[in-house]
Amino acid sequence: MTNYKGLFAALSLTVASTGAVAQDYPAKDVTMIVPWSAGGGTDTIARSLVGEAESCFGENINVVNKTGAVGAIGMGGTSTARSDGYTVGLITFNLSTYGLLGQADLSYRDFDLIQLINQSPGAITVAADSEFQTLGDLMTYTQENPGVVTVGHAGTGGAWHLSAATLAKEYGASFNYVPFDGSANVRTALLGNHVAVATTGIDEMKQLMEAGEVRILAVNALERADAFPDVPTVSEAGYPLAAPVYDWRGLAMPKGIDEAVKAKIVSGFKACFESESFQTLAKEKGLPLVYKDPAEFETFLADLETSLEAAISDLGIGK
Repeated sequence: MTNYKGLFAALSLTVASTGAVAQDYPAKDVTMIVPWSAGGGTDTIARSLVGEAESCFGENINVVNKTGAVGAIGMGGTSTARSDGYTVGLITFNLSTYGLLGQADLSYRDFDLIQLINQSPGAITVAADSEFQTLGDLMTYTQENPGVVTVGHAGTGGAWHLSAATLAKEYGASFNYVPFDGSANVRTALLGNHVAVATTGIDEMKQLMEAGEVRILAVNALERADAFPDVPTVSEAGYPLAAPVYDWRGLAMPKGIDEAVKAKIVSGFKACFESESFQTLAKEKGLPLVYKDPAEFETFLADLETSLEAAISDLGIGK
């Protein structure tokens, strides 16, 4: 005979325990996994976002960099972490291309989404002493000397690789692409004359441009970036693109987290996003912020995946 009293008692204990976990969350520091190297744009965003986490989230959030495999090591680490709410991760554009490029069996479907943080346009940048004064100089040279100009980027099939490759394909240019583990390393390579051109997020070149160490030839976007009013778009430089590739960054967590805890995570990070300190830092760094809640973020990623499938197929770099 079924012991209904015992069953209901056990169920009540489970519900009470779950409620207590949610009520106490967060009871300790949270770990945020960043899949790119320290000092790069994604790392800078992560550390800026959680700079005052204790006041807006309730506990400190410690950033841990887990790099490798074009970001798949770190993002994979987030997806397989314990579902207790104490590990979250930065996810980036590459998550939209892993399956299309055959790089990893990982997509946005392997996470519960938290929020979109930003969308960034790409920049085409050279060292201050470069022979290329304009985008026209660069494009003309590489059209006449195919495969000679080296272009550093943060990983094959990443936003900035696709950004430059789309421009090159549209106008018959041929670059020699050189992948690095994160944009911080791309910047170092550019300044050390190890590559002739860097393709990165425009915000990642702000400090170097202001210091007079680099020259941004163009922003690969439909409109000029607010923080870079003197930098022309590729269209203004003579090379229009109907659909430039934009980068994105967001937050996600492992699947299976208690719904009440999940709600606290979403609201806590929204408070971090809306904090005056993060908004000010983003403006100082030229970072274009875009907030989308979990449902909006999922729609955005589904639509982007469809668009990228066509673009990657056209470039001939798909799996």
